[in-house]
Amino acid sequence: MEFWKLFVVALMPVLKVLLITALGTILAINRFHILGENTRKNLNTLVYFVFSPALVCSSLAETITLRSVVILWFMPVNILLTFVIGSLLGFLLVKLTKVPHHLQGLVLGCCASGNLGNLPIIIVPALCKQSGNPFGDVNVCSKNALAYASLSMALGSVYIWSYAYNLVRLYAPKICNEAKIVENSMKNSMSITKSDLENPSTCSKGLPVVSVIDDKSQSEDHVKHFEIHCTKCDDGKTEEAQKVEMIMKQLKRLIKKINLKILFTPSTIGAIVGLIIGVVPQFRKLLIGDKAPFHVVEDSIVMVGYACIPVMTLLVGANLMKGLNGFGKGLPMIVGITVIRCIVLPGIGVGIVKCVVHLGLIHPDPLYEFVLLLQFAVPPAVSLSTITQLFGVGEGECSVIMLATYSCAAVSVTLWSTFYMWLVL
Repeated sequence: MEFWKLFVVALMPVLKVLLITALGTILAINRFHILGENTRKNLNTLVYFVFSPALVCSSLAETITLRSVVILWFMPVNILLTFVIGSLLGFLLVKLTKVPHHLQGLVLGCCASGNLGNLPIIIVPALCKQSGNPFGDVNVCSKNALAYASLSMALGSVYIWSYAYNLVRLYAPKICNEAKIVENSMKNSMSITKSDLENPSTCSKGLPVVSVIDDKSQSEDHVKHFEIHCTKCDDGKTEEAQKVEMIMKQLKRLIKKINLKILFTPSTIGAIVGLIIGVVPQFRKLLIGDKAPFHVVEDSIVMVGYACIPVMTLLVGANLMKGLNGFGKGLPMIVGITVIRCIVLPGIGVGIVKCVVHLGLIHPDPLYEFVLLLQFAVPPAVSLSTITQLFGVGEGECSVIMLATYSCAAVSVTLWSTFYMWLVL
């Protein structure tokens, strides 16, 4: 009977998500066309730049303190483990099902990156509001749940846009050639071509000279002239020193080409601001609490952030419409991803989290343990749809994968949530 009660508690938040998702799907069909492509783009922009950062910032600022940061240290490690284990399982799936090369990045990304933002931030606080929830006082539980889920969203955003983004990019047919240019330049810099011989100023760049003169018609005077210039550019440096200098220059070029804007998404910036406000006592006194001089600023951010959850859920439903037309393509790949995300990873997560708790590495908080476990059980990240659109590869396949995994997640997340609550109590 106890298990049945937990099942009902776990089912209610998932049903809420399903109802709002279904509404988003209905609004996206051609007959209504309320959530058309342009509307979805505009709403995605609002969620990405406004609603999501506001929700993350306000939630972390209210609940995270310096003490809680120390307590929650394992969450980044736990999310990293979901990505590493998911990638290994995805690699096995790619080899077994012989996934086409241009889709391998998408498959690895779907297996590695879960929906660490939308679903936890909806499900976990909703669980606290259910009568008979196993996590104690409703207000305290809701407050902590929102903080845990917000931190999960912020960390997940960093991992997804730094790891999954580059996975899809590497396997995309039209890859940016910047990395290749840097790599080729590092190889080619160790040898002088014929054009280098005709341009002695190349030596002034500090590159080491190892040449094979294959143009026998060159005059000895020209060769001597070239060797004089190369001798001057050495400036007393040994060959090893020149190699080190050349490698450092190439590294600097590579660092300049890394787009830090991808890593520092609006949600990540919101998380950083929220953490600073929560951890620094002076900022906390100014902004947090009814007696704070500028509490109206914090209240306004909270109001804007609350719009994030329903809008994101509607968009998930609207985006699933794309998968209805292509369902049935690449069935082994879709089944494999669904099994990994809905069955294998959640089971592995149980072993990891219970081992960490048994070793005493994290504080014994049932709600915190539940969130760590839930991070293994969520379907693929919705952000992958955006990433595939950016590179123009696997958009249709991504929509089908999302439709299949999220349909199965309606059952799997409910069952795993029930089991997790029973396990942590």
